[in-house]
Formats: sequence, C-alpha cells, structure tokens
Amino acid sequence: MKFDFLSESDQAYFIHKASTLVEALPFIREHSGDTIVIKYGGHAMGDPKLAKSFARDIGLMKEVGIFPVVIHGGGPQIAEKLKTKNITSKFVDGLRVTDAETVKVVEDVLAKEINSEIVKAISDSGGKAVGLSGNKNNLLSATKLKVEVKDSDSNIEKIIDIGFVGQPTNANNNLIKKHIAEGNIPVIAPLGIDQDGNSYNINADTAAGFIAGKLKANKLLLLTDVAGVLDKDKKLIPSLKLEDAIEIVNEDFVVGGMKPKITTCIEAMKSGVTKSTILDGRIPHSLVLELFTEHGIGTQIYS
Repeated sequence: MKFDFLSESDQAYFIHKASTLVEALPFIREHSGDTIVIKYGGHAMGDPKLAKSFARDIGLMKEVGIFPVVIHGGGPQIAEKLKTKNITSKFVDGLRVTDAETVKVVEDVLAKEINSEIVKAISDSGGKAVGLSGNKNNLLSATKLKVEVKDSDSNIEKIIDIGFVGQPTNANNNLIKKHIAEGNIPVIAPLGIDQDGNSYNINADTAAGFIAGKLKANKLLLLTDVAGVLDKDKKLIPSLKLEDAIEIVNEDFVVGGMKPKITTCIEAMKSGVTKSTILDGRIPHSLVLELFTEHGIGTQIYS
C-alpha cells in the first residue's frame, strides 16, 4: 500500500524510520530499569550539534525507563580559561599539574560553567537534570594521586607531586540514588574532596568508572574521539571478553589515552559493572546507536 500524498523518497524515509523503531523495541525492553553511567567529553561536548544530540539521547534514555548518570570532562575549556588568566599548564603522564590557583579555575569551569550548560541542554530536551559537584556533600571523596615517573637516564622510578589531582576513594551512593529515585538525571562534575576539605581535580574517565562501580551499574559508556579499541591493523575491535581486555591493555598497539580507558572499564567491571563500552562520541546520537541497535557501536567489554 502506498501513501499517495507522499513521494516515493518520502515513503522510503518514513518506512525506514518505522523499521528503526521496530528494531529498537527489544533493546528498549532489555535496558528498561538499567542504571547506565556515561562519561561525556571530547568532541561530543565541544560541538554544539553533537552536544544537542547527546542531550536528546539522555532525555530519551530516561523516557524509556533507563536511569542515566552523567559524569563530564572539560579539558579544552579549562585550558582556554587558564590561557585567559595567563596560567601556564604543565602535564605529567597526561595529567594536568594542578596548583592551588589552577584547581580554583578547574572548579569554576567544571562545576559552574560546564555543568550548568549540560544541565540546561538536557532540561531543554525534556529531561529533568540536576547538577552536582563531586567536592560537595562528600559526593566523591579523594586522596592526592601519586604519580610514579621513570627517569630516562637512571631508569629509577620516582614519585612526582602534581598538586591537587586526586584519585577517588569513596562515593556518596545514597545521594546519587536519592536523585535517581526523585526522577532526576544526575550530572556530576569530576571533583573530589579529602578529609581536610581540599578539592581535587579527578580524571573524568576515572571518576565515571569509580562511580559506576559503586552504583553496580548495568553499563558504563565512555565517549571518546576514536571509533573504539583498535587492533594492530587499526581496525575496530567490536567486543572483548573481560579477560581479553586485561591482556590487550598491555599490548604495544594500545597507545595514548586508550590504555587508561580500557583500565577504567576493567576496574569498573571488577567492582560490579556488568558491561562497558568505549564508543565514538563524534557520531551524532552515539548513545542511541549503541544501546538501541542490534550491533551497537564502539568496543564492548563483557564478562
């Protein structure tokens, strides 16, 4: 049967749309009631169109019965703010050396600027988002991160003090679950606080994995700027068993920021997360494609 008021191309378009919805239904049922932690950063956050599609995806997830928890990054925005204040950044093993002046800028950018923007975008898309900062209400307890660096001349490892950069030690699950129970979508800035009240900058991947583990989330999604985990021939590895991920993380072809991302997934799953996926946040509606299509996108790690 044809719709006489539509052109053939329009008919094909709407039939394709209907097929997509039919394909999504079993996955919507599968994920309904799941807690899914999403690390949001990279191009997905910096590009206005991608930011809008991300917000819509989060709103859709909530509407179909999923409980999303968002942890966001903000490296480029922090770098830009520091530049305007003539504060020079130094990095050790990819981690920003964060003195007292820098951590104040980091806190302002993450907790006040970026967090508010994401909350507004999700709210504008129909979601009920609430902004949270990890260094408030003991949401994310932390200690100073110790970084070991091997001296290139002596080959001796030494501990480098990189300032107010932390590693999480505990999460206030009750606060997060309270917001979820109230129908909110928690949007968390990756800051931590120690017993003395000092604030720490925490890597967003690390924070997301830690919170996912504490929540025993059904899934952890890490949005990045590559297709996923690539093999030695630069081809996407669509899925990995946990034990294979543990082995592959030390392979020479796993380079740059991918190694800590895989490690984050491994640690989260050891803490009770069911599945993890490293996926390309540069693709519009990447969350919908991963969750509600047969093959998904990115690299999924499973037990």
